[in-house]
Amino acid sequence: MESSLSAIKDAKIREFISEEAIAKKVKEMGKQISEDYRGREPLHVVGALKGCFIFMADLIRHIEIPVEVDFLEVSSYGDSTESSGNVKIIKDLTQDIAGRHLLLAEDIIDTGLTINRLLDMLSAREPASIHIATLLIKEEKHKLRYPVTYKGFAIHDEFVVGYGMDYRGYYRNLPYIGILDLPGK
Repeated sequence: MESSLSAIKDAKIREFISEEAIAKKVKEMGKQISEDYRGREPLHVVGALKGCFIFMADLIRHIEIPVEVDFLEVSSYGDSTESSGNVKIIKDLTQDIAGRHLLLAEDIIDTGLTINRLLDMLSAREPASIHIATLLIKEEKHKLRYPVTYKGFAIHDEFVVGYGMDYRGYYRNLPYIGILDLPGK
């Protein structure tokens, strides 16, 4: 644990997307979602924990129609900076989604393997519709089988932290998105 914490303390973070740019983009996304779902409310917004919690909280504050929220907790990274492709469901939804309009809120789509697995599972529960809202997407890297309706920022293959995203549980509290440079990497 001590060597892990030492590496965290010695890491360098370069600001990549500012707090102001994030706030502007999330507000725009919330407005568009409100327009698209007006008349089909309530919208059931599901977040994939833990990374989505800040993005999802900010996003739903900008959605102007009634929303319900629920969370899944999944793991595909472990302590690595790359998705393993092995998706584990740690916490499932608490509400039935059959017949509901579902918006899956994600912090980042990297390989898309996690989202593919989640959407396969959620589709089997027969919601009225499913759409994806993501703050970040690595478009040249993902293998997503589903369209992403609401996109914040397209980014290159960088390991990012902040605004809810972490490395080994650290950096979620940064108000901006930064690129993590670990010592020795």
